[in-house]
Amino acid sequence: MQRPRALITGASAGIGAEFARVFAANGYDLILVARRDDRLQALRDELVPSGADVAIVVKDLALKTAAKSLHHDVKQLGAPVDVLVNNAGIAYGGAFSAMDTDEVSRMVLLNAGALAALTRLFVGEMVARGSGRILNVSSLAAFQAVPSMSLYAATKAFVLSFTEGLAEELRGTGVTVTALCPGLTGTDMVHDITQRGSSAFPEIPSFMIADVKAVAKEGYDACVNGEVVRVPGIANQMSALWSQTQPRWLVRTLTGFFGRQALRP
Repeated sequence: MQRPRALITGASAGIGAEFARVFAANGYDLILVARRDDRLQALRDELVPSGADVAIVVKDLALKTAAKSLHHDVKQLGAPVDVLVNNAGIAYGGAFSAMDTDEVSRMVLLNAGALAALTRLFVGEMVARGSGRILNVSSLAAFQAVPSMSLYAATKAFVLSFTEGLAEELRGTGVTVTALCPGLTGTDMVHDITQRGSSAFPEIPSFMIADVKAVAKEGYDACVNGEVVRVPGIANQMSALWSQTQPRWLVRTLTGFFGRQALRP
């Protein structure tokens, strides 16, 4: 039988690399996409002995034409994509007014624009076949405003809302869409944010940072089971529930207070 194939963006490190490992362990062939060729090569070398056919595509998805270019590259491979994992994303911490405008554009294009474009390019083929799964990596930050990371939280709120709406649009087509909303996870990106600036991002206790392998496994399980939203971890689930059941002014006031404290020099 032909093995199913998963396309994973942002696959060179963190949750993306763990997604590659868990999909390969469950019988999937892979198309791995990221900017860093050396890391993709190393990951492919690691996974090929498991029996997975692994193709790599070096691509910066923050570029406006990258989604169409990637879709073309995948078509050239001649194999259908059964699972699309939109994992690529970036985060910058600190005051929005201090962000470089190029960083603003890059975050919006990568976290939201590329995700939506890739979904559009592949979902039609899935619907035509009557089967397919899409896994979009959102964040716990999607459930409330996060002063000191306002734009990042907004892009992840887009991912969550987009996923829920599209999941309902596709009901009955055989195609499912899942949003994975992890809290702080032990990735390079989280490490970089917490180490950038002294008082803005104080050291976070290790017990508050989730294991990246466990998060990726939860995302895989939610995806193959066709769940629409998965929030890993009881504490994160309680946080998401609290923010959804309280008045917006209260959530905003509390997050605003702590956010302003974090931004003080």
